[in-house]
Amino acid sequence: MSRRWKIAIIVLFLIPLLAYLAVAGMIYRMLGRQYASGFVKGTLFGLQARPLTSANFKRTQARLNRGEHLTSVARCFSCHSDTDPQTDLPVPGRMGAGTIRQLAVRMVYPNITPDADTGAGTWTDDMTARAIREGIGHDGRALVPIMPYQSFRYLSDEDVASIVVYLRSIPPVRNPLPKMQYPFPFNLVAKGFPNPLRGPVPPPDSSDPIKLGEYLTRIGSCADCHSATDMHGHPLPYAGGQMISDKGEKKVAASNITPDPSGISYYDEALFIRTMRAGHVGARELAAAMPWRYFRNFTDDDLKAIFSYLRTLRPVKHRVDNNEPPSYCKICGQWHGGGELN
Repeated sequence: MSRRWKIAIIVLFLIPLLAYLAVAGMIYRMLGRQYASGFVKGTLFGLQARPLTSANFKRTQARLNRGEHLTSVARCFSCHSDTDPQTDLPVPGRMGAGTIRQLAVRMVYPNITPDADTGAGTWTDDMTARAIREGIGHDGRALVPIMPYQSFRYLSDEDVASIVVYLRSIPPVRNPLPKMQYPFPFNLVAKGFPNPLRGPVPPPDSSDPIKLGEYLTRIGSCADCHSATDMHGHPLPYAGGQMISDKGEKKVAASNITPDPSGISYYDEALFIRTMRAGHVGARELAAAMPWRYFRNFTDDDLKAIFSYLRTLRPVKHRVDNNEPPSYCKICGQWHGGGELN
């Protein structure tokens, strides 16, 4: 083979490789390491999904009660409903009926009521359970990772059964919606996130408040907002700084909720419970993006367990204060209130 042909083959190989690396780099800069990793996994390995089973969850009053409680604190209807812009609570008569929201792309949150034509009425129990915990839709496609199935994968088998039983009991609402379409490269990013469950998921040890609290913070997806990354892409668990849209208003930074003095070291159990119930820390109102109107439905014992778990977190020094004007933070690289103090 001539030298010219060898060069041509190398160039033809390098062009798509460089284009691929450029897209991965763009995703990394825009969305961070986790989404860039999802793009690589989705491209190289495709969608990972387990086969559906014939599981059928028996309807009991205990499951109905538990499922209603869990869908509330997990904020299922905050996404899958048209909501009041002030409270983020579902509009009456539209609970679970799905909606469309314009974020970076148009997001279609499906109708999960038991309507047979436009909702989840024809989905099997395992289709719904797999979607909730593993991110695979009833039709076998990858769900957008904005659906917190990576947190919900820790739901015990009994708890996910309770959620499915409850969702089947809510009033069906006819609400035809278009199918969610993923533009490139987000279609490949989405394929890289689902991770099949290979075995049973037991319930948490309810006799251990710390283990129970960890379980409940996962159901509440607390880390999704309250964790960020530092300038080098390393995680800052529960140390705040992630910028979140405050219900159509300016963006706010999630608070540091580690037991560091820059976090919530001054909280005691009673203050934590009052804050979750009322949406205030003393006279200061929490940002509208904080879903305390859902978290207030945790029981006192649940909130005590969550607080016990938060006290075990590694303290991280990271000053975040939305009452201060935004300034550059050398720790997380964001512009947020109190940033210059870090």
